[in-house]
Amino acid sequence: MSVKFVSWFEEVDKNDVGLVGGKGANIGEMVNANLPIPPGFIITSKAYFHFITENKLKDKIAKHLEKLNIEDTNQLKNASDRIKKVIIEAPIPKELISLILKNYTELSGKIAGKESNPLTKIGRLFKDPLVAIRSSATAEDLPEASFAGQQETYLNIKGESNVIQSVRKCWASLFEARAIYYREENKFDHFKLGIAVLVQKMVESKASGVMFTIDPTTNNKKNIIIEAIYGLGEYIVQGIVTPDHYEVNKQALEIERKELAEQKIALEKRGNRNVEVTIPPRNRKKQKISNNEILQIAKLGKQIEKHYFFPQDIEWAIEGKNVFIVQSRPITTIKKTKEDLETDSKDGQKKLSKLPLLLTGSPASPGIAMGTVKILFSPKEIRKITAGDILVAPQTNPDFVPAMKKAVAIITDKGGRTSHAAIVSRELGIPCIVGTEKATKILKDNMAVTVDATNGKIYKGVLSSEERKIVLEGSRQKVLTSGTIKTATHLYVNMAEVEMASEISKRDIEGVGLLRAEFMIAGIGTHPKKLIRDGRSKYFIDKLAEQLEIICRSFSPRPVVYRATDFKTNEYRNLKGGKPFEPEEPNPMLGYRGCFRYIHDPEVFRLEIEAIKKVRNKMGLKNLWLMIPFVRTVKELIDVKRLMAGYNLMRSPSFKLWMMVEIPSNVILLDKFIEAGIDGVSIGSNDLTMLILGTDRDNSEVAPEFDERNEAVLWALEKVIKTCHKNHITCSICGQAPSDYPDLAEKLVDWGITSLSVNPDVIDKTREIIYHAEQKKINK
Repeated sequence: MSVKFVSWFEEVDKNDVGLVGGKGANIGEMVNANLPIPPGFIITSKAYFHFITENKLKDKIAKHLEKLNIEDTNQLKNASDRIKKVIIEAPIPKELISLILKNYTELSGKIAGKESNPLTKIGRLFKDPLVAIRSSATAEDLPEASFAGQQETYLNIKGESNVIQSVRKCWASLFEARAIYYREENKFDHFKLGIAVLVQKMVESKASGVMFTIDPTTNNKKNIIIEAIYGLGEYIVQGIVTPDHYEVNKQALEIERKELAEQKIALEKRGNRNVEVTIPPRNRKKQKISNNEILQIAKLGKQIEKHYFFPQDIEWAIEGKNVFIVQSRPITTIKKTKEDLETDSKDGQKKLSKLPLLLTGSPASPGIAMGTVKILFSPKEIRKITAGDILVAPQTNPDFVPAMKKAVAIITDKGGRTSHAAIVSRELGIPCIVGTEKATKILKDNMAVTVDATNGKIYKGVLSSEERKIVLEGSRQKVLTSGTIKTATHLYVNMAEVEMASEISKRDIEGVGLLRAEFMIAGIGTHPKKLIRDGRSKYFIDKLAEQLEIICRSFSPRPVVYRATDFKTNEYRNLKGGKPFEPEEPNPMLGYRGCFRYIHDPEVFRLEIEAIKKVRNKMGLKNLWLMIPFVRTVKELIDVKRLMAGYNLMRSPSFKLWMMVEIPSNVILLDKFIEAGIDGVSIGSNDLTMLILGTDRDNSEVAPEFDERNEAVLWALEKVIKTCHKNHITCSICGQAPSDYPDLAEKLVDWGITSLSVNPDVIDKTREIIYHAEQKKINK
């Protein structure tokens, strides 16, 4: 059959999201990386679309979605129920049933470890293997969102008819009420998103859990966070039980911290059923897995993060003596560091501590919020929540998401820092405390409370408006004292995600000081040179231009400074079709990258230039500028400008050309770089500090020496700013340092920096830092 309706895990990888969904693509990728994944196969999204087409279901489904008010819970549920009924009652084409059952039979042989027909070799022992059947929507587990769990999973499925029925239910779950709500809210076309179904050997877990390869609440890259429970993993994700919490030093692979939780119940396989069992009292407070198992899991996490070059959220399970990886996806909630969230003044802390302390829990998403309690025991009650309330529940699941989006904070009785409530709260950027054990009993509806989720504390009452301003100093919910603060020094934002453009453009900023190309090109997915070889250059240009247009239109007329691609070779190799085009380098950080790459291999750079020209000339968005990264020599800058001129893109009053200053040679020879012809520079403080101090900031052995306030780095920053000032060109800085260190921001302002470009989460904080720095300069 020419259309790929079924694939084994080993036949797909991370580039096949459109065919097998995010979950399926990641499973295939990890199988091919020789990670311990239970065997299985995938019924692809092509099969789902074939099923919909053969039964002519599109119009029937669309009819139920017409004029649907997703904010009306009853109307949404009724529409969902009707659509699922239509799907479940429709016949599956015979050719699909035949393929699914053929692969189910072959899976028995894989489980048994036999190559030949399992029916002839081992009788009926593995005739009907026990499997888990998981949905994998083509929009699930992508880097831009972590609202997983919108579709269904079925465990302990055995027998051909049960497998077929579970596949049908997975297809129907694409139209669960929560999934319809999410797609409508994000303006996703219901009929362009498909669903694949994973059929996988069931892991009969004695223990299971979740692992983050960085600390999701503090962004500490040095530690791996592991949470564990007895039994099957559903109870940890749903937050039904509070897990053990272990922290492992990533470099040394040593356990640094343990928090053991009492577990009274577990979900276990009994026969063909999942049964809730009571844990014997003597085992409830024991460590759920051994130290050796903790380290074994951490080692796998480190391996997976290294493979993906990005922090991962991983689900694991232990069967007998074997650790299996069940799922891995990128962490989408990397925002603030612990230091960012501990900037409250001492006076503010004193104000907060005057309130009566009601209860404590585990900090899951940091920040401070004040509001009125609304207790929800079921998703059916989500209409109780209004904007600004504090949602309190035993635990949450995906059906709670509409209410969670209205809340200013979330508190749960159960669950750990890897539960649904914790993950979604971090995604939404709202404070969350989990595992309080008794929030639904102590707190009452309409009670006014203050949630300090940075420290895991809930206080009775709220502060006066003046006291709030003090307490919220430095938190993500900053309250400005007199409306928008105006500063002479411009404040720009660093951006990578197109989806955030509309929301971030409404913030108090003068433009985009750093638009990273890499995320947009990674989103296209295929190596540009493969597209060129395949005659699909126009596809790349159009896709990149589409994304640039969204950002430029959102911020217009404010400038958007696009930094051309600065992929390292190891990152470029990971794109689909990338391996033949990329050399393997011992140190990609100092290798074939940036400006040097454009000059020696200009084909890809030409595509970027054509996309820029399309946005500026055909779409009329003249606010798009260009920045060249990692320019090692003045000759490189001259050569790349000649290259641009050959592509008919040159500096003009409306088109500015900037250069990144991130190499010591940029600092030393800056006068000559400026003389070669640029309109501005942006200091990449991370790389510049690393190269000046010879310190790899991601290496925990030497990371403590990485400090932008080092005397040598400060000398370089001052020289760059004053040289730009002397030559009348723009000087910006794109990095976290000015937000982390107000004293450094003062120095930058004092030396005359033109602008600072920061991540979205510290916009308000940085604006106030700039304001106070300018006031000090005025009052000197």
